Amino acid sequence: MVGFDPHDRVTLTQFEHAMSGATSGVLTRLLTQPLDVLKIRFQLQVEPVSRFSDNPVKSKYQSLLQAARLIRKEEGIPALWKGHIPGQGCSVVYGIFLFVVFENITKNVWSYLPHKVTTQWREEVHFFCGGLSGALASIAAQPMDVLRTRLIAQGEPKIYHGVMNAACTMYRVEGVTSFYKGMVPTLIQIAPFTGAQFAFYSWFTRMWNKMVHHDEDESLNASSTSLCSLREAVYLLLSCYSERESTECAVLEL
Repeated sequence: MVGFDPHDRVTLTQFEHAMSGATSGVLTRLLTQPLDVLKIRFQLQVEPVSRFSDNPVKSKYQSLLQAARLIRKEEGIPALWKGHIPGQGCSVVYGIFLFVVFENITKNVWSYLPHKVTTQWREEVHFFCGGLSGALASIAAQPMDVLRTRLIAQGEPKIYHGVMNAACTMYRVEGVTSFYKGMVPTLIQIAPFTGAQFAFYSWFTRMWNKMVHHDEDESLNASSTSLCSLREAVYLLLSCYSERESTECAVLEL
């Protein structure tokens, strides 16, 4: 179960929550990095994407498959994983902060707020805690996110030659604040997005328990546990996706 609950029979330590968040981040980043590269290439393209546009200037990238083939032809298959190292760092930092902070906040809420509030208003509490944890995780991961975006967005000839070169160049030329470009719009997007994910996850879990067991405090059987685990896996994917969406905000300020 995501979120602290004193009635849970099995509870995870902070280290276990951190490792779960980090592992989910690493796996999702590895699988979805090519889509992230394609997304940024399309975001930076100013020409109309439609093949049937009246504009005489045609876009370089016109579809996902065409863009993937063109990148592979011009830059090689590894180009689809450009920015993967800082991207992994971003996913790991984001995943760790998101779940560890969320568990700690919900635990403190259970300790200080009345029992009636934490049970009857569970979704609202998870929305607030999730939004706060998502914002803090975004602040921690933003430097790696900006580095990843810079590496993916650059064309030929290259401006940055690796993660360390990009970090040193940005610090020398633009200063420390360059690592937090796009931070404000990122927080405006991530906080309600992450809060809603935690709230809806909590609500769907409670509804499932009521429909299947007619008692939300009853423990799940094997089949329902498997389904909830699958639902949690989808939830983890969405959490990492919300972090990747902040790239657009950083790109706009490059």
